[in-house]
Amino acid sequence: MAPPDGKAESAPDPEADLNAILSTEEQVELALLIANITEIMRKHITDTFDASITSANKPQQARHMTDKNPNIEDSKPHKETEDEEKARKLRERREKELSAPKMLELKNAYLDFFDNWRNSVISRLGAVVNSPKEVVAEQKEKATIAATADSSAPTEPKVIRSNTNIEEADAALIELYRPTSTALVSLPKDRRMLLLHAMLLLLLSLEHYVAHSRVLLLHISSSLHLPLHILTEDEVKVAQSLLEAAKHMSGTKEADKRTEENKVARRWKVGLAGVAGAAIIGVTGGLAAPLVAGAIGTIMGGLGLGATTAAGLLGALAESGVIVGSLFGAYGGRMTGKMMDAYAKEVEDFAFLPLKGSRHHEQKPEDRRLRVTVGISGWLTQKEDIITPWRALGRQSEVFALRWELEALTKLGSSMESVVRSAAWTVAKKEIIARTIFASLMEALWPIALLKVSKVVDNPFSVAKNRADKAGLILADALINKAQGERPVTLIGYSLGARLIYSCLMSLAERRAFGLVESAVLIGTPAPSDAADWRTMRSVVAGRLINVYSENDYILAFLYRTSAIQYGVAGLQEAQDVKGIENVDVSEMVSGHLRYQYLVGSILEKIGFEDIDVEEVAREEETLALLEEHERKEEEKKRGVEIDPEAEAAEMEVEVKKKTAQTLMERAAEKLHLGK
Repeated sequence: MAPPDGKAESAPDPEADLNAILSTEEQVELALLIANITEIMRKHITDTFDASITSANKPQQARHMTDKNPNIEDSKPHKETEDEEKARKLRERREKELSAPKMLELKNAYLDFFDNWRNSVISRLGAVVNSPKEVVAEQKEKATIAATADSSAPTEPKVIRSNTNIEEADAALIELYRPTSTALVSLPKDRRMLLLHAMLLLLLSLEHYVAHSRVLLLHISSSLHLPLHILTEDEVKVAQSLLEAAKHMSGTKEADKRTEENKVARRWKVGLAGVAGAAIIGVTGGLAAPLVAGAIGTIMGGLGLGATTAAGLLGALAESGVIVGSLFGAYGGRMTGKMMDAYAKEVEDFAFLPLKGSRHHEQKPEDRRLRVTVGISGWLTQKEDIITPWRALGRQSEVFALRWELEALTKLGSSMESVVRSAAWTVAKKEIIARTIFASLMEALWPIALLKVSKVVDNPFSVAKNRADKAGLILADALINKAQGERPVTLIGYSLGARLIYSCLMSLAERRAFGLVESAVLIGTPAPSDAADWRTMRSVVAGRLINVYSENDYILAFLYRTSAIQYGVAGLQEAQDVKGIENVDVSEMVSGHLRYQYLVGSILEKIGFEDIDVEEVAREEETLALLEEHERKEEEKKRGVEIDPEAEAAEMEVEVKKKTAQTLMERAAEKLHLGK
């Protein structure tokens, strides 16, 4: 997804530049700020591929071999300590991993993409401020990472509770996106807000809103000391104004034909186009038509920019409904028949379901946003589980739940639920706790009673894990083919939903599809914690990549016991030695794997996710409290009762079949009722 070559660099109308907002000196300062921020963003990329960086705790972390130990005389040979030997071997392993041709190619491809994007941003800025190329180039040459305070990501994520005020929330923003020194911070607040708004329009004028553009705006907000909500509210207003202005286009026969094609596309077996390919209301066809400047001016007037300036900043985006359509995914939800045939036999029932508005009709313009968030559930015990865990996500982003493989996920959910409620599990859990989870995992010391009921859940987990990997490839295809338009996407998933994201990100990296994903949150992931995999994923996530794990997740450890445990388990431990990965331990919150679907909102609060519905989080917590009380009573009933594990396993298998059939029947009845 390379930035366009010089598309938006033509000389603007003199009345449409930033001269009305900034003085000449301030324009030069803005160019320097952008150059400095993009320089630090580039360093974050090179740090990802730096073998000298380790996430080991300082007491255990050995010094570099070149460091001098003041307690050792130079004349005496120094014998390597055990810690130093361990650190040296780990570093040698990292150096070997990073020197592999595949990793070097990935690094170089990522830097090429970033440099092209950076050049397009700086060139466009030069055109808008009416500065000669030499002036802009000079600021780029002056760029330095020293202008940004310690840019290391915080080792402990900022915890934001539901009662957090705006100032504290912005402290989290400053911690994640360290402010870069600039004289522009001394401007009055209204002018700084106007400047941020102008930069948003300028970035959109590149005819896409890639993830790196969004991260750049977060850095600018932090550097201008502006609250995060100003940027997010601005994004919503701009989305609305673009869609409103697009309504003024006239229809044509060719437009009608294109709209009809969209309707046909929505009937595909893979339901991708059912939502993502929906045409924006009022935007018809593929013919370019000018947006009405008056419409832009009227709507954006409240943001402080006149029609001419706004249109000038937007460039070609203010002249073509097609570009507006592609930005929002109006024409992008088309996976080719060849792609569909490659996957449809192996992965069933794949669709994006919008959380706001009807999932069976066109989305309303007021529900569209400049950013997209996709929530992916990891198992189902009822059909509502596809949607319910993601209701805690707010409205600053366009939120979808991903529906995939209902039958496999329903079998897995019913199986896990039955095993966790079994007497065999109640007894086995006490035994595992006494030994520690990692001893059980690494030494295969699982209680006999538990192994006897394992057949109930092992096969459903294996099947669903395999399908998650394949569904991840489809999701990667959907993003590459602009199913969600030219907008940054945030992916959040738990359990096998996180495994699906893992598969998707690995595929995006293999295909060098950079700039599509803004952030990714993987919760309780049945995937390796190995540095090589997380380094690869980091290359295709422009913003935050978060590994949420719990050391109390005995079910995950048991299910994953036959997998490649020598590479670690991300859902149980940190992903180490990769700069930019945030590891969040939720062991105190999460007592078991089945808790995750009730804790999505609380976990996102803990990691400082920027858009949470606190009322939904409170409802989640109430539901979980009721569930835990019910489970406690059920456990008391089983205490002291002798049960044959094999007989219990047989009963569970019958129960799982019954529950699965019931859920699938409900889904079939719903499809029949809706005629789809």
